[in-house]
Parts: sequence; C-alpha cells; structure tokens
Amino acid sequence: MCLAIPARVAELLDNDSAVVELGGVRKEISLALVDGVAVGDYVIVHVGYALNRLDPEEAEKTLQLFAELGKNPT
Repeated sequence: MCLAIPARVAELLDNDSAVVELGGVRKEISLALVDGVAVGDYVIVHVGYALNRLDPEEAEKTLQLFAELGKNPT
C-alpha cells in the first residue's frame, strides 16, 4: 500500500525543488510534476515528489484525521 500525505510548502528552491513541512519535520521534495506551487500551498507528497496541489481546507481536514488516528482512545 502507498501513502501520499499533504504537506505545506515552506520554501521554494532551485531546480523544481521545495522544502515542505509536516508536524515540525522539514523535507526537500521535487516539484517537477506540479506547476505553479507557491510558499504556503499544500501539496500531496509521495516518495519525495509533489503529485498535485491541495485545497488548504481539505489538507487541514486530512491532517486532522491523521492526528486523530494517532491518538490513544483510552
């Protein structure tokens, strides 16, 4: 099974690259597959590549669901 997650673009770099941030973790990814990405946009990231931009509201909902899944229901 593959998992793609939403991450916020924190910084644009040269050569179609960017730094994204998710939960305090920053990672360099490729933007080669997506046009028009700006700092603050959310992108779906899979194996180091942004696959597409995501509506900020949808990204927040998805991230909230991931956070809830990680909570202990005790």
